[in-house]
Amino acid sequence: MTEFLAALSAQGPRVRGLAASVVERVFKRKEFVVLPQTHHSFLKGLSLYKRRPDKRYSLVDCISMEAMKGHGLREALTNDRHFTQEGFVALMRG
Repeated sequence: MTEFLAALSAQGPRVRGLAASVVERVFKRKEFVVLPQTHHSFLKGLSLYKRRPDKRYSLVDCISMEAMKGHGLREALTNDRHFTQEGFVALMRG
């Protein structure tokens, strides 16, 4: 959710409002699980970030990847090639 909102933050008031509404709807749906950011998840993401100095992974990507690994998820609703570089299947095309 953090990266989604960050990506749309400069798109003006209308898009920002729509993005915020999407996030609010996701939080209300039982089909979605939104994991909270914790000290532990931050440190796990930071560890991956440090282990991949040759990549351009953002810390948010690293935290997401570690959370997905921890939950046994292999498919990512993204077009971000960083996820495929880390062995995930990107479900969107860029």
